[in-house]
Amino acid sequence: MQALDVHEAQVRAECAAMSRNMRRITFATLDGAFADYLKPAVLTALNTGMRLTEMLSLEWSNVDLERAMITATDKTTKSSKTRYIPINRVLLPVLTAWKAQADKRYVLADIDGQPLKKIPAWNALRDAAQLVGFRWHDFRHDFASRLVIAGAAINTVRDLLGHADIKMTLRYAHLSPDVRAAAVEMLCTQPTQTAQDDHYKHAA
Repeated sequence: MQALDVHEAQVRAECAAMSRNMRRITFATLDGAFADYLKPAVLTALNTGMRLTEMLSLEWSNVDLERAMITATDKTTKSSKTRYIPINRVLLPVLTAWKAQADKRYVLADIDGQPLKKIPAWNALRDAAQLVGFRWHDFRHDFASRLVIAGAAINTVRDLLGHADIKMTLRYAHLSPDVRAAAVEMLCTQPTQTAQDDHYKHAA
């Protein structure tokens, strides 16, 4: 997040020295809530767990800001199944401001309104943040990990990620710190071992 803030400041500074035409080419702006597409893209990845391919093909018509819901359609998902991803209170104002600034067909579009094919500024941001070996896809892993640590059910995480096989989601199960403790605590509501032994003796 610190690297993103630095990126925003740098782009705005560079933008101030550019001609209007150059700003258009570089996606940069002095007027919007964001200097360019990078911060909205990163925050969307962090808070939805969407695959990069899903984000790049996401259209504003599938982003319902009023109901705070993103629809990842079957045409864009890896499983070819439509799924619904709630927009949390961190991401909602981001997407609201970004739509006001970049209201084209696609959420992440180039100057001609076509979907971006990649996130051009990502590598520079990753290096600036000193995230060694961190891929864009790791935002998805981070999203899933934080959900499980916060106590979300594995099936819920599976639905949000759009995993076709639950085995993919079970990779994150060990991150839940209270699962084993909660399971053992369930025994506290059961008869003690002594009571059980007595029961079996009387039954015999």
